[in-house]
This record gives sequence, C-alpha cells and structure tokens, in this order.
Amino acid sequence: MIEARGLVKRYGPTTAVDHLSFDVRPGTVTGFLGPNGAGKSTTMRMMLGLDRPDAGTVRINGKDYRDLRSPLREVGALLEVSGSKAFHPGRTARSHLAALAASNDIPRRRVSEVLEITGLAMAAGRRAGKFSLGMAQRLGIAAALLGDPAVLVLDEPVNGLDPEGIRWIRNLLKSLATQGRTVLISSHLISEVAQTADQLIVIGQGRLLAQTTVAELSARSQSLEEAFFQLTEGSAEYSASSIAYQGSLP
Repeated sequence: MIEARGLVKRYGPTTAVDHLSFDVRPGTVTGFLGPNGAGKSTTMRMMLGLDRPDAGTVRINGKDYRDLRSPLREVGALLEVSGSKAFHPGRTARSHLAALAASNDIPRRRVSEVLEITGLAMAAGRRAGKFSLGMAQRLGIAAALLGDPAVLVLDEPVNGLDPEGIRWIRNLLKSLATQGRTVLISSHLISEVAQTADQLIVIGQGRLLAQTTVAELSARSQSLEEAFFQLTEGSAEYSASSIAYQGSLP
C-alpha cells in the first residue's frame, strides 16, 4: 500500500506539490492522472526517495522508501528509460539486470525469468544502448519486475510500445493486480488508463482533485476524457482558451 499524507514540494517560488494526500491500495490498478505540470512526476520521485518533500510523508507498506533494505524486492519502479538515464548503454540487457539483481540479493535465475516475461530473451545479449524506445521500455519494465515486488510504480508504461506491446503491458498490469499487488501507473493517455485502471487519482497544480473509480468519473460526462477535462479545467499549464492570436495568419 502507498500512503501519501500532506505532501509538499517547492522549487523556489513554485509549489509543485501542494498538501497532497491519497492512498493506493493493493489488488487494483490505480491510474495517476493530471495535466502537464500537475506534479505527478515530482510526487512519484518523492515516493521513490529521489526527492525529499518539504512537508508531509509518503509511505510504502508503512515505510519510507529510503528505509527499505532491499528496495527492488519491495518496490518496482519505472520513471524514465530514454537515453543513458536508466541503464549503461554499453551493457547488455542481461548484464544490466544481473547487476541490479546482485545489488539487491535477487537470485540470478530471476534475470532470465523477467527477460522472458518482457519478450527480451532473444535480445538479452544486445547492448542496451542500441535498443529502440520500445525495447528500452521493456527493459525498464523488466527491471521493475526483477525483485518480484508487491508494489509497482510506473510512469508512462506504454511509452514507445507498439499495439501488441500495449496490449501485453495492459494484461500484465491487470494480472499483477489480481495477484494482490499494488499497481500505480501515471499516463497522459486517458483512453489507455480507462482500459487498464480501476481506480483513479487526479491531481492539478499539485493538489488532489479526485480519488475515485474509472466508472464513477466516466459517469460525470459523456466519456472519461471529457470528465477529466472538466475536472482539471483551469489547472493546466496552458489551455486553448488562454491563447489569443494577434493579427491574421499569413
């Protein structure tokens, strides 16, 4: 279970997260939604101990992430896989996962298992720096699954995946939730969240706008997308109504 209580994060004069509280419960896929600049990424970074909150707490199974002795065994995370930020480009997929496994006392056999689960077994000997965006995304998901964790925190999990890959990750996340795991996914693809998640957390300007179900939010309007836009109106970094053309187009 993930419990956020009164989270605040400021960067200079800007408040990215503003007294944010919510729960992410096991046994379900929870979608984390909000306009650009809503504070989703900052919140997820605080969950994973990458940023310290200025106020408030976030606990995973009752503990601060920094206090977890073998974090990969308890929390699987995917934040950003582009470029060299997620893995050393000169390492093979297998060696990257093997190094992660060794750092958290995870049996070496688990490396082969997650390579199979993510469809990377045939590419295990290739250098990760040569991977396409979709393959890099699969490698990031393999790393998140490596410790067989009870909690998964995934930012844009379908990024770079083809239609087959999107269906695969959708079914995988639902299966993991059915096993009783806690699954939180952040995405800007509202239609994809509608097909994957059951629960929703919606934020805007760093504040909680709603914690509800997909069905309940969808019932507020003609579609989940329309209900989302109505809920977040005025909290986006920009909107069509705020753009004014001066003069005429050439």
